[in-house]
Amino acid sequence: MLSLIAFLIMIGVLITIHEFGHFIFARMFGVRVEVFSIGFGPPILRWKGKETIYQIAAVPLGGYVKMYGEDSMTEPIQGESEKEAYTDPRSFAAKPRWQKILIAFAGPLFNIILAVILVAAAYMVGVFEPKYMKEPVVVGYIQKGSIAERAGIKPFDRIVAVDGKPVKNWKQFTVEITMKAGMTVNVEIERGRKKELLTLNIPPDITKKSIGISPLVPPKLGKIMPGSPAEKAGLKEGDTVVAINGKPVRSWFEIVEVLSKIKESKSVNLLIKRDGKVFTVNVVPEYNKELKKYVIGISPAYDTEIKRYGFLEAFEKSVQKNWEMSVLLYNFLKDIVTGQMSLQEVKNNLGGPISIAKYSGGALESGLGNYLFFTGFISLQLGYLNLLPIPVLDGGLILILLIEMIIRRPLPEKAKEYLAYLGFALIGTLMIFAIFNDILRVLQ
Repeated sequence: MLSLIAFLIMIGVLITIHEFGHFIFARMFGVRVEVFSIGFGPPILRWKGKETIYQIAAVPLGGYVKMYGEDSMTEPIQGESEKEAYTDPRSFAAKPRWQKILIAFAGPLFNIILAVILVAAAYMVGVFEPKYMKEPVVVGYIQKGSIAERAGIKPFDRIVAVDGKPVKNWKQFTVEITMKAGMTVNVEIERGRKKELLTLNIPPDITKKSIGISPLVPPKLGKIMPGSPAEKAGLKEGDTVVAINGKPVRSWFEIVEVLSKIKESKSVNLLIKRDGKVFTVNVVPEYNKELKKYVIGISPAYDTEIKRYGFLEAFEKSVQKNWEMSVLLYNFLKDIVTGQMSLQEVKNNLGGPISIAKYSGGALESGLGNYLFFTGFISLQLGYLNLLPIPVLDGGLILILLIEMIIRRPLPEKAKEYLAYLGFALIGTLMIFAIFNDILRVLQ
């Protein structure tokens, strides 16, 4: 129920802001707006303004602003002929194309602006940040075949400087590495009592390809999966794993390494520390068909803290974060178009209304800041996706208007009709695919 409420609030705000963008620009250019609708289908709430009907419709997955003279399907009103509807100065059809483009662009623009505002509000309210960002740069895990492994970095190494500049914590290290994207840097590490200088080749697009290191995560248990072997054995959140089958472990990644080698449902002996007491627990792993390996149902504990920012700093961070998310979305779409992303990868990354509802509920449950941040993230995606040059989307209308400006005449109505059918087919197929993908996730 919480997920449904969170989803309806979020989608209602995003749709309202999007359609308000179209509405306010239409009114600014003197276009008569007949209907302002939040949702599609039959209206469940409706009221009449001075000249516009405002309504909330039954299907909350979109909305629309119906403008007088918007298309060839416009019906004559108040005794006017169809020709008059297209020559009336308050008609959308009578406006110059540059004004029509701005009216179409206003909806996505308002969503992008809203994203910046919501993420800034999230930073002011407070967002969860991992505590390790303020801790020394102690490496907990090295990805196999990664840039870091090739450079010679090993688990439990402590990185103390990048190109001679000291780095006291993970936050400083992350900033330095990001600033050196596409460059070769000298990294000074401490290994035991010795210091070494290693050469690290930073990838040009570090947001897409990491250097392959992770922070040191303590061997402390976080969430215990309900009904899992770990829960049945009596393990609890907050327990610390001291050893597995007699072998000491110092980090979460060592736990993962040991458990990943299990090939049968054979009892595993864990040495556990809880409230100052040390005892042993025997857990029998179960085979997980989806992951295709034996698991016991545990996850790591990540220590976090709520970080709040002032007004100016919050907006500065919001612009930076929205830019990063914009780059990620661009790379995602580019990889789909160029075929660099497989169908399975698309399925793993594509979510529909059910996934959005699930994550919005989780975000609201974890705090207002996280919910505002997630809503801003969805608003940004909604803005950009509506700018895609697909007929029936705002980007499709903008593309048609640009073509008409180049050829200096309107496209034939038949061509616009066929383009609309194509757009509906593409969007419909994408929605069906996303919803079907959501259902499969739920069933799994």
